[in-house]
Amino acid sequence: MDFQWLIDRFDSAIVARPKTVILLFLLLTVGFATGFGSITSESGQGQFIEDLPSFQAVEDINEEFGPSFQAETTSTTIVQESTNVLSKPALLDMLKTRERILASPSLRAESVSTPAETVATTLDPAATTPEAQHRAVERATATEIAVAVREAADDPGFTNSLSDDFNRESASASASQGSVTHRAGPGAGESGGPGGGSEFPPNRVERINALAQDEASNIWVQGTPPDTTGTTTALVLPAALVLIVLFLVVAYRDPIDIGIGLLAILMTLIWTFGFIGLAGIPFAVLLIAVPPILIAIGIDFGIHSINRYREERVRGLNIDDSMSRTTNQMTVAFAIVAGTSAVGFLSNVVSAFPPTRDFGLVAAAGIAFTFLIFGLFVPAVKVSVDRARQRYPIPTLATTPLGSESSPLGRLLSVGVGVAKRGPVVFLVLMTLVTVGGGVYATGVDTGFSPDDFQPAEETPEYLQLLPEPIRPPERFEYVRINNYLDRNFEQDDQVLMYVEGPMTRETALEDIHRASQSPPETFRATERQADSRSIVTVIQSRAERDPEFRALVERNDRNDNGIPDDNLPVIYDALADSPNSDIDTFLAADRRSAQVIYTVDGEADDEVVTDDAYSVAASYRASAQPTGSVVIFDEAISLVLESVIASLILTLIGSSAFLLVAYWTIEGRPSLGVVNVVPILVTIVAVVASMRALDIAFNAINGTILAIAVGIGIDYAVHVVHRFADEYHERPLYPALTRTVVGTGGALTGSMLTTVFGIGVLALALNPALGVFGVLISLSVLYAYLSSVFLLPSLLVIWERLATDTSTAVPLVDTATDLIADQRHPSKED
Repeated sequence: MDFQWLIDRFDSAIVARPKTVILLFLLLTVGFATGFGSITSESGQGQFIEDLPSFQAVEDINEEFGPSFQAETTSTTIVQESTNVLSKPALLDMLKTRERILASPSLRAESVSTPAETVATTLDPAATTPEAQHRAVERATATEIAVAVREAADDPGFTNSLSDDFNRESASASASQGSVTHRAGPGAGESGGPGGGSEFPPNRVERINALAQDEASNIWVQGTPPDTTGTTTALVLPAALVLIVLFLVVAYRDPIDIGIGLLAILMTLIWTFGFIGLAGIPFAVLLIAVPPILIAIGIDFGIHSINRYREERVRGLNIDDSMSRTTNQMTVAFAIVAGTSAVGFLSNVVSAFPPTRDFGLVAAAGIAFTFLIFGLFVPAVKVSVDRARQRYPIPTLATTPLGSESSPLGRLLSVGVGVAKRGPVVFLVLMTLVTVGGGVYATGVDTGFSPDDFQPAEETPEYLQLLPEPIRPPERFEYVRINNYLDRNFEQDDQVLMYVEGPMTRETALEDIHRASQSPPETFRATERQADSRSIVTVIQSRAERDPEFRALVERNDRNDNGIPDDNLPVIYDALADSPNSDIDTFLAADRRSAQVIYTVDGEADDEVVTDDAYSVAASYRASAQPTGSVVIFDEAISLVLESVIASLILTLIGSSAFLLVAYWTIEGRPSLGVVNVVPILVTIVAVVASMRALDIAFNAINGTILAIAVGIGIDYAVHVVHRFADEYHERPLYPALTRTVVGTGGALTGSMLTTVFGIGVLALALNPALGVFGVLISLSVLYAYLSSVFLLPSLLVIWERLATDTSTAVPLVDTATDLIADQRHPSKED
C-alpha cells in the first residue's frame, strides 16, 4: 500500500497553508484545556490491588462487618518510648494520656488499648475506669508492678505490644504500642479527610500529641501515610523543564527555535492532561512519569525535524523544498516511532493493575498527540518563522545541524561504522555472547510489592528544603519515622482474615468454622492445636463462660458436647445480639449469610508461605472461604507483577515486531529491515533487566512497566537510524550511506538521548522511591537503546546488506556514475 499520497498531503498543508495548520492546532489546544477541571487524583497502594479477589474480600468484610483492614479513619497507633515503659512513672504517663484522650470530645475516642491499661487491671481487676486504673498503678509498689507485668506476660497480646527487648524477669521494655479507636463522626478523620469536621481544625495526630506533650516519656501518634503526589509533580516537572531548556539551547542554539520547541511541549502536555480529564482517568502516581516521557520524545522529534531541515538548508535548498524534503522523510520515521511506541505502551492493558492499564492508555494517547504536534504543527511554525525572517530583519543565530564528520561528535559516532567495515561478524558474535550472558544473569531479578514502595524516605534531603514554601516537603515524615521504628523494635504478628460465605444458619455452619481452625499450619499461631482466632464461635464461647443462662442455651443445642451449638442457630444469634457489648456484628453479617474469621499468623514468616497456608485453611471449609488481609493481598500482588511484566513484554515484542515488519514492507519493500530494527531493542531489554539485578532493584507494580516502556521509547533510536539508512542507501553505496546516517542522525540522537536521560532522570528526585527508581530505569533504557543503535546497528546493517544481496532481495548498489549524479543534485560538505 502506498502512503506517499498522504505524506504529500501533509507536506502540502505544512508548506502551502502553515497558518491554517497553526490555527487548527491552537483551537484543539483550547478544546483539550477544558478537560483540566475534570481531573481527579488517586494515591496509595490500594489503587494497584483493588481488582484482586483477596482485596474484594476485604471490601466485602468492611462493608458487612466494619473496617478490618486499612482502617486509618477509625483507629490510630500510639507509641511510647522510655528507658522502661513498664516502670511506674512511664505507666502513669501513658494512663494519664489515655485518660485525656478518652475525655476529649473532639477525638470521639471509644477506647484506648495500651499495655499500661493491662498492667493496671492486673493489679486491680475491679479497676474498670481510667481514674481507677490510674489509682491502681499510683498506689502499687515497684515490686507489685513487676509481678503484675510477669502475670500479664502470659497473654501473647500483651507481649506483642512491647518492643523486642522486653525482659520478663526485670519487667522492662524500651517501647510499647497501643491503639485508639475512634467513633465515626467529627474528629474521627485526619485533616482534610472524611469525617474531619470543620469545627475541629487540628487533625487527630496533632490533638493527641498536644495531650501528651507535657509528659515525661515520649508518646507519639502515627497518622495516615503521606501523599507525595502533588509535591513530587511540583518538584519533577520544573526540574525537567530546566534541564530540557538547557539541552534545547545546546541542540538548537537559536532562541526562536527553542521557543517553538517549548510551545510544542506545552501543547503536548495540555492535550495529554486534557485527555486525562475528558476520559475520566484518575491521576495516579504512575502518571507522573508520563509528562517527562512525552517531553523527552517530543524533544527527540523536534531535534530530528529541525536538524534534518537544517541539513537541507545547508545544501542550498529553499525553505519550501527543505521542509518538504524533511517532512517527506521524517513523517515516516515519526509514524513508525509513534506506532511502535504506542504498541509498547498499550501492551500494559494486559496488566493486572488498573493504574498500569491507565498509564499505558494515557502514554499511548500522548504519543499520538506528540506525533501530530511535532510532525505537523512544529514544521508549520518553522516555515512561517523562516519566511518572516526573509521579510524582516529577524536574526538567526544557528542554521547548521548538530553533527558533521569532522566534528569530535562526528568522529565518535563514526566508531560504529569503522567496526562495521573491519569486523562486523566478530563484533556481532561478541555482542551475542555478552547479551546471552547478561540474559542468564538477568533471570535472577526479584519481584516485590510492599507499602514501602509508595512511601518517601524518613528524612528528606537537605536540598529539597531550599524549595519554595508551597512545594517544600517536610523535613521529616513522621508517619514513616514511626513506621520504621515499629519495624525495628517490634516483632509483630500479622492477621489473615477469612471471608466465609454461605448461610450461617445451617446446622453445620459453626462446626465448620471450628473444624477448619483445628491443627492449623505452622505459620498460624495456635494453642493446643487450635488456631488462635476470633470469630462468631469465640464470641459464643466467651459469652457462655460469663453467662450461665446463655451457656445453658448453648448446651441444649450442642449435640456432641464440644461447646459449639449445632441446632437452632438463629435462636443462639438472637440471644447473643440481645446481650450488651456484643461483638456479633463484627463477625456475623446482618443477613447471617456470611462470617468473618480473624487468624493470628507469624509476622516473621515469609508472605508466600503464609498465603499458601491461608489458602490451605480456606480449603478445609465446607463453605466458600476467601483468605485476605495485607499479607495475602501483597503476596498475590507480587505474583501478578511478574505475570504482568512477562505478558506486557511478550505483547510488546510481538506487536512492535509485527508493526515494524509491515511498516518496512509497505514503505521500503524490505520487511527484513524490521527484524534488524528489533535486535537493538532485545539487547536493551536484557541490559536493563541485568542492571536491575546488579542494582538490587526488584520488579514492582510501578516499574513492572519498564520493559514495555524500554521498547516504546528505545525503538525510537533504532527506527531513526534504520529509516535514515534506507533513504541514504537508495542514493549511495553501503558505507557512505552508513556514515551519512550515523553522523547526520547520530547527532540528533545524541541530543535526544541527553535530553531524555536527564529529563526523565529527574524522576530520581521524586519523594516516592518507586517513582525515583522508575525514572532511573527509563534513563538507563534510553542510554542502552542509544548505544546499541549508534554502535551496534551499523554492523547489523552491513550483515543485512550481505544477506540481502546474496538472496537478491536488496536493491543493487548504485554505480559510481549514479552516485556522482546524486551527489551533484544534493551536494554536502561530507561528500
